[in-house]
Amino acid sequence: MAEELTALPIGKLGIIATPGCEELAKKVNDYIVGYRSEIKMSHKYSILFDGYLKDNYIIDANFTRFSTGEGKVVISESVRGYDIFIICDVFNYGVTTKRYLDEGLPMSPDEHYANLKRVIAAIAGKAHRITVIMPMLYEGRQHKRTGRESLDCALALQELCNMMGVDAIITFDAHDARVQNAIPLHSFENVNTMYQMIKALVKTTPDLKIDKEHLLIISPDEGGLHRCIHYATVLGLELGMFYKRRDYSRVVDGRNPILAHEYLGRDIKGMDVIVVDDMIASGESMIEVVKKLRALGAARIFVCTAFGLFCKGLRIFDEAYANGDIAGIYTTNLIYQPQELLDRPWYHSVDMSKYISLLIDTMNVDKSISGLLNPNERIKNFLKKNGYKVAE
Repeated sequence: MAEELTALPIGKLGIIATPGCEELAKKVNDYIVGYRSEIKMSHKYSILFDGYLKDNYIIDANFTRFSTGEGKVVISESVRGYDIFIICDVFNYGVTTKRYLDEGLPMSPDEHYANLKRVIAAIAGKAHRITVIMPMLYEGRQHKRTGRESLDCALALQELCNMMGVDAIITFDAHDARVQNAIPLHSFENVNTMYQMIKALVKTTPDLKIDKEHLLIISPDEGGLHRCIHYATVLGLELGMFYKRRDYSRVVDGRNPILAHEYLGRDIKGMDVIVVDDMIASGESMIEVVKKLRALGAARIFVCTAFGLFCKGLRIFDEAYANGDIAGIYTTNLIYQPQELLDRPWYHSVDMSKYISLLIDTMNVDKSISGLLNPNERIKNFLKKNGYKVAE
């Protein structure tokens, strides 16, 4: 039986995709169209629900880039009174731009962020509410000050909310969610990807045994320990971790170089291991952790991170897979995934579009999303459904 709609939308729903997010936005839109076509509405023809049932919620926005590097955004339809959700992937290097005589230059995070501000400026205060969905936060790793340095992520959040009228920010697996303290009077939702990761792991690894004798959660550094504690607690597993021994006497590429990864935890010989982190950048640090785990006797090693940037290419992961050091790497489709990555036998894409659609659909009728943000019960129900014993 179809669910009865019991709440009024706070405005007509509109989804805007910044360059590079069109595919994700279309998937999200299709899910929402599907939900709403099946919902039971006693007053569907009431003016209160005008625009609630549509076959497309994507707002047409034209992002123009000139050869000088300048740009502008034109929204070609009215957004007055709309509940606008803007999806922005600031790390999408698959979008290229032309500057002077250089063609096909990948757009930088700064340019994507500028596009986000331009589309908000084009809305010009006409929308009822603006929510920015930025899966990986702009300058999210620049989250704390250790010297005379900028705090770019905090500044960006303040600019969006305090100056440009953004009402809410939704992000995923933030490098440090405490950056939300920069905008304490605005909505900031840090959504974790654990439920989707576990579903993907179980579906792609039918012989995975989720118990303390066969599986262990590993944090590759002390900064991500809280994330791994959540995994270990929900799955009823034990936890190990590495800490990074750094050379604080010098700075290379903006950070103190890592001298070694030291392991702390139980014996892992013969056990499968899930390494959980928020992102893979160059991948060099992750590969070192994986090699140390193999040297300690780990059986299969699965890597689960929300964001796979692979800044220095895929070769080191190809070699690790060929050597048996990794069994699989799981990252989401929240940021750009080149086709060469999707074609790799060791890579598994974790689709987050349905989850985003649920968040948008729920927020549009101003209902609480607390149940969506806490995945614990859904994970336990999923594992029970698939025949796993679940720790209570």
